[in-house]
Amino acid sequence: MNKTKSIVVAALIIGLGVSACNSGNMRRNPGKTYAPDMTYSRAYDAYTDNPNFSDKQTSRLPVAGTIAQGHELPDHLVEGDTNAYKTFTTHLRFNEAELEEGKRLFDIYCGICHGQKLDGNGPLYNDGNGKFAAAPANFKDGKYLNMPVGQMYAAIKFGKNMMGSHAAQLDIKQRWQVIAYIKKFQSENGGAPFTFGTAELMASTTAATTTTDTAAADKAK
Repeated sequence: MNKTKSIVVAALIIGLGVSACNSGNMRRNPGKTYAPDMTYSRAYDAYTDNPNFSDKQTSRLPVAGTIAQGHELPDHLVEGDTNAYKTFTTHLRFNEAELEEGKRLFDIYCGICHGQKLDGNGPLYNDGNGKFAAAPANFKDGKYLNMPVGQMYAAIKFGKNMMGSHAAQLDIKQRWQVIAYIKKFQSENGGAPFTFGTAELMASTTAATTTTDTAAADKAK
């Protein structure tokens, strides 16, 4: 009797399984699609044929000679080329907010050694009582006061002496922002007049404003 019951139960289970697998009466249509772009992607998957290009490739290299949006042109500076360091510079000009960002970046990445006062007495040196026995560069000192911006850039990119490279921490624009902040500080502490970064932009803007004001005054007479 128990064997008969087991056979019946097994038959019912098999029957239910076969019935569940029967798709004849199942509704597989998802119904109305209100956001087709979310349901059916219009993008081409990587490494699949793409009819929009002659080579039918979806994954492709960028056009030769182009730069990705938001990226700077490569600087092409070669480590060890000290002659190039001395003349290397940038076309970038910064407004006051960008210059303030340069100060912020300096405080984060440079102040620990060079000090937030740029006097070479950061927490890691601490008057010789810190972790580093060698004093970092004092940007108020004559040796560094009029250092070419290209040499500063090379030190940030490649590192110098005990200072390691900061190329991974600061992109090209950020390196120049830090240097512009240092040069502005140096110009206020006995260094050469600040003609790097915002100074040239401010000078040209002032000259243009003066010319406009003069022309307007002459016209009003």
